[in-house]
Amino acid sequence: MINLDDSVLAVVDMQYGFVSPASAHVIPLASKFIREWAATGRPYIMTRWYNTPNSLFEQLFNYDIIHKDSHEFEIVDELKDLAAGAVAVLDKPTYSLFSEVGSALVAEHGWRQMIVIGLDTESCVLKTAVDAFEAGLVPLLVTDLTYSHAGEEAHNAGLLVAGRFIGRRQLVQAADVLAANAATTF
Repeated sequence: MINLDDSVLAVVDMQYGFVSPASAHVIPLASKFIREWAATGRPYIMTRWYNTPNSLFEQLFNYDIIHKDSHEFEIVDELKDLAAGAVAVLDKPTYSLFSEVGSALVAEHGWRQMIVIGLDTESCVLKTAVDAFEAGLVPLLVTDLTYSHAGEEAHNAGLLVAGRFIGRRQLVQAADVLAANAATTF
């Protein structure tokens, strides 16, 4: 049984720039999950990745999209209303939620466990889960609420590496987290 005491949900980069035909199926599932999570009063953080001019993403990958002034930067419509209930919406030019601001937020609240969902499994989701582990939090990566806009191969690679970094038992299903969420009273 999953224990959700002192947990926070990290909703990673559910933005238009990371939604593709491959990853679009996760959006309605994530919306339902976050709403059920929030209905019990549990905290959650949302992140948005952005690119900067002349960044290493542009220099090394030729990846020159998702700037703060672009539509790709925006949280998808299905989740936009949830931003108001988040503890924070963190904008980040790095893969991980654990920037200086994100790390301070986690420390301030004393969370000891982080449930991670979002896009993309092999990059920002993976890095956030690994950084949570290295920060001393217990990460749970919800495998059916993450995906990659690059498709199944990238998603599966992210899950494989996550299992090696944070432990295979830390890769869980949404139904198991929701069951624990419903079973816990405040």
